[in-house]
Amino acid sequence: MTRQYLTKLSDGEAVEEIYLASEKQLRPNRTGNLYLQLRCSDKSGSLTAMLWNADQRVYESFENGNYVHVKGTAQLYNNNMQLILKSVQPVPASTINPEDFQTKSSQDIDRLLGQVSEQLRGMKNSDLRNLAEAFLNDARLMDCLKRAPAGVKNHHAYSGGLLEHVASLMNAILAIAPLYPEADSDLLLLGGFLHDIGKLEELSYSPDLGYTDAGQLLGHLVIGVQILSQKIAEVESRTGKPFPQSLALRLNHMIVSHHGEPEFGSPKVPMTFEALILHFLDNLDAKVASFRQLIADDVTPQSPWTTYNPQLGRKIYKGPAQQA
Repeated sequence: MTRQYLTKLSDGEAVEEIYLASEKQLRPNRTGNLYLQLRCSDKSGSLTAMLWNADQRVYESFENGNYVHVKGTAQLYNNNMQLILKSVQPVPASTINPEDFQTKSSQDIDRLLGQVSEQLRGMKNSDLRNLAEAFLNDARLMDCLKRAPAGVKNHHAYSGGLLEHVASLMNAILAIAPLYPEADSDLLLLGGFLHDIGKLEELSYSPDLGYTDAGQLLGHLVIGVQILSQKIAEVESRTGKPFPQSLALRLNHMIVSHHGEPEFGSPKVPMTFEALILHFLDNLDAKVASFRQLIADDVTPQSPWTTYNPQLGRKIYKGPAQQA
């Protein structure tokens, strides 16, 4: 039987399939009756699902990260596809191939890591090269980087997405840095590599995407600063000399300011050339990736416009509608 991938469902289609469950909530409706809301995922993407007239027994029958067999109907609501369920039953993980449920980067992850490593080892500043080596030689951290997403929902939200984002950002930095000689290109390149390093511990990504306790309580900016401090200490121990304080300060500033504004989570706005360039290039790469994903997942293929995306606050023009 052909698998019913979530992003391929059509309005009104009967659904009977196994998906990965996450973000389950037992919530009251306007009349006080309970319903179950959860996120269903497979390798194609994810959808919100709802089971009306649920109860505590159904809610407790499975956990986030479990596989569930669902029956219901796909419904297009406010230009977004969702699942209206009739039943949801847990499925033993031993009967499942996790690879069928994990969205992965379409790019060659080992090639991307090799590219990033070569770019960092090509930096002229020996102190920054030594610091980069402390990261690149950390096998556990590099393994996490190859598997981590860049987010849970917004951009590059799939296994390998963080490395894909970092590699794209570093390519953009190398292309644009010669236009702005006021910026230290080595510092900017390493900042691009490190800006989201805290997401390795902020996010959980096996099997479902979510947030760790540290991620919820601290966030990836704080965690990133902590990781950087640990690696600087390792470099100082290995070389027997202090790491330049000015470089450490500017790298930390790039991490804490790369969201750009306080309302977007940055405790500081960019106050150096490198931090300013990093912020805009990071935002550009994230937004372009979101545009691509919205177009790829759009449920109205005959329309020249995608559905409205609340995260982006807009619809995306895809071009003239294709003639049958």
